[in-house]
Amino acid sequence: MSSQPDLEELQRRLGYQFKVPERLLLALTHRSHGNQNNERLEFLGDSIVNMVIAEYLYLHFEKAREGQLSRLRARMVKGVTLAEIGREFELGKYLRLGSGELKSGGFRRESILADAVESVIGAIYLDSDFHTCREQVLRWFDLRLKKLDLQDTQKDPKTRLQEYLQSRQFPLPLYEVISVDGEAHAQTFNVSCALPSLDRRTSGIGSSRRIAEQEAARNALKQLGVEND
Repeated sequence: MSSQPDLEELQRRLGYQFKVPERLLLALTHRSHGNQNNERLEFLGDSIVNMVIAEYLYLHFEKAREGQLSRLRARMVKGVTLAEIGREFELGKYLRLGSGELKSGGFRRESILADAVESVIGAIYLDSDFHTCREQVLRWFDLRLKKLDLQDTQKDPKTRLQEYLQSRQFPLPLYEVISVDGEAHAQTFNVSCALPSLDRRTSGIGSSRRIAEQEAARNALKQLGVEND
């Protein structure tokens, strides 16, 4: 959040000391701050974290099928999880943002925090090597990885609802945003899920459109008697 973040303190939080601190500074620089920003590092870090998590899952879940491994990885590398890690490091305090993002609370925004975590991973890779970077990623994800089991590979509610309808040759559900409340950095979405062929409609509320749609789909599955609470 500060234009001159305390990189020493952040490096202690991360558990990694940069040989070239400017790499960390670049990883913390959002595109709203200027042309020299973390977008390229984010691209690199995204690939690295996907590879590291994929390797871990492949080695630790020997009986898992490809689809199960893909869903476990998706759970680990999704924006919500990455943003949680960013908050644990209090990364928002160190981000370099443009004035507009600062005013709108961009340092708390899930997508910005998630992108910054990937950027820092990319910066660590460039500053060291793949082995060192892998150790950092696995340490950051350690508790979450240890909690995983194959029960976590169940498909999300939107996918389950879609497959239920398709198996019966019904039209796909229609999602619509009914309202969006709150400030830009802390919005609440109200979304409806309509099943025209079944004359049913449910709703869901969440901190993002995606979360609200999943909740609406879950409620539709319950209403259809496909799933219980």
